[in-house]
Amino acid sequence: MVDVVVPTLGESVTEATVATWFKKEGETVEVDEMLCELETDKVAIEVPSTASGKLVEIIATEGSVVALNGVLAKIDADETSHSKGSDEIKKSKSENETNYETNKDIEHSPSAKKMMVENNITSNDLIGSGKQGRILKEDVKNYLNHQGNFAPEDNYENEPKINYPIESQDRSLEEVKRMSRLRQTIAERLKSAQNTAAILTTYNEIDMTEVIKMRKTYKDEFEVKHSVKLGFMSFFIKACCHALLEIPEVNAEIRGTDIVYKNYVNMGVAVGTENGLVVPVINNANKLSFSDLEKNLNQLSLKARNGNLTISDMSGGTFTISNGGVYGSLMSSPILNPPQSGILGMHKIQERPIALSGEVVIRPMMYLALSYDHRIVDGKGAVTFLVRVKEALEDPRRLLMDL
Repeated sequence: MVDVVVPTLGESVTEATVATWFKKEGETVEVDEMLCELETDKVAIEVPSTASGKLVEIIATEGSVVALNGVLAKIDADETSHSKGSDEIKKSKSENETNYETNKDIEHSPSAKKMMVENNITSNDLIGSGKQGRILKEDVKNYLNHQGNFAPEDNYENEPKINYPIESQDRSLEEVKRMSRLRQTIAERLKSAQNTAAILTTYNEIDMTEVIKMRKTYKDEFEVKHSVKLGFMSFFIKACCHALLEIPEVNAEIRGTDIVYKNYVNMGVAVGTENGLVVPVINNANKLSFSDLEKNLNQLSLKARNGNLTISDMSGGTFTISNGGVYGSLMSSPILNPPQSGILGMHKIQERPIALSGEVVIRPMMYLALSYDHRIVDGKGAVTFLVRVKEALEDPRRLLMDL
């Protein structure tokens, strides 16, 4: 008998939640075949089988919390797929061909499969919200709710009666989903930041004319030489690195009764994904070139979108940049990413009239917001930091001159 155990979850992570089982008891499995998916407070981790045989017992069911090295299931390595009778194999094959015409290579949630069979639904009718398009139980429930054929499992009879408008009382129009471990952690960390840090935000605006001009002038040559596109984010990272080394308290953290100042910059870049906000980190960003920064950004963004970020990819950040402008945000106040003492919010580039040398001109402008922990950073330091970022971006030559 072989135990399937919880794999290494990453630095300081000691437990996870069982999100989805892809196999069910009694089914045969092969080595490296995915058995289940775990959710930690940072990433989702797929657990492969370490042996071929029959999955005889699932110990940790969906939704249960498991500790590091805890036993998830047991596999009888002596019973391989060949032990199945030919009739059973034919029956299983027939059922798969009848009920799951598409996505044959994707193993859907067992609970979703069961509900699909009970309600005569095939995978053609559904769009999976799980990794790689896996169909989850919630996807089937949502489909049935919209079809009007499914009564929610939750019992609301004992809830206090509230006089909602009649249109709002139809529970079938509501969608109830279990909060993922990642979303729970995001909620806890953000609320903890508000409760712990003395968060203030200071604002400024920058004229993006010179950055846009430089990018337009060199983007083709840059891509040919470095095999990566030149974006705006690398300019902001460079500008922030220069400012952080000048104003070190914005790059510091409180540790007990001590303030820890960092003489390096590990730049976190907030990325929105389907599962929530993640912040991959570019280590020693202050020592990297524009091309190195762009390559790191591309690699981490791709891993974030595919759900392949590791714990190490998101650890050790000293400062964060959040770009709400990609979603159209004109101005916002970002929340600190603990234990960091500063976060820069980028926003939409918008042409608007400004006064320049006694004349009104139209320029591509962007609002910048720096949220900071007032326990460490004084107003003077915060404003100076933002001014230094503004100066570097309005005259990018300052970055090359280290000014």
